[in-house]
Amino acid sequence: MVEFVEFSKIKRLSRECIITEKIDGTNAQIFIPSIDSVTDYENWKQWGGETPFLVGSRTRWITPDNDNYGFARWCYENAEELLILGPGRHYGEWWGSGINRGYGLPKGEKRWSLFNTVRWCLYSTEPQQIQTGDPRQVKMQDILPACCSLVPVLYRGIFNSEAVEDCLTTLFRSGSQVVPDYMNPEGVIIYHIAGNVAFKKTLGNDGHKGGKNHEDV
Repeated sequence: MVEFVEFSKIKRLSRECIITEKIDGTNAQIFIPSIDSVTDYENWKQWGGETPFLVGSRTRWITPDNDNYGFARWCYENAEELLILGPGRHYGEWWGSGINRGYGLPKGEKRWSLFNTVRWCLYSTEPQQIQTGDPRQVKMQDILPACCSLVPVLYRGIFNSEAVEDCLTTLFRSGSQVVPDYMNPEGVIIYHIAGNVAFKKTLGNDGHKGGKNHEDV
């Protein structure tokens, strides 16, 4: 008998989404394995050599000797602090001086902005409660290490096209939120929570020749 495979349940479009600024850098990740017996950084070093985690670009693992815009070297230099992130795969954008737009940062200055704005809050800020399916379950955000940042949240609410266009127009008129007064932002990322899927939309022609430019909005 051929195995029966049911059609996947279709998610509802009019559900909550999070719109964040799309930063024009390079995709970067840290993978921290879960090892229950590890209790301090020295044990981590004994287990993992130079660092107790793996560092990656969008397509490959990297090291300081085979790097991607210096991200692996930065991770090695901040290894002890980055372990605060805990086990798992942590994705973000590595951006700044010498990487694509650069955002006007001083020579040599780069930053890592994580994508998961639901789980994390910035260092020295107050964690907010995370909405769960069970109101009796209280779950709070985790605090990022001081060396990390987050992509800016522009909107959180029910998905609608007007909200996307409003966010793009605000970026076009007011500039980037990652660096104040930087007037050449790239666009937005729309994460649909129920569908667990993300889309991008950029300023200008959104990658299409002859498309509408926000100068005309």
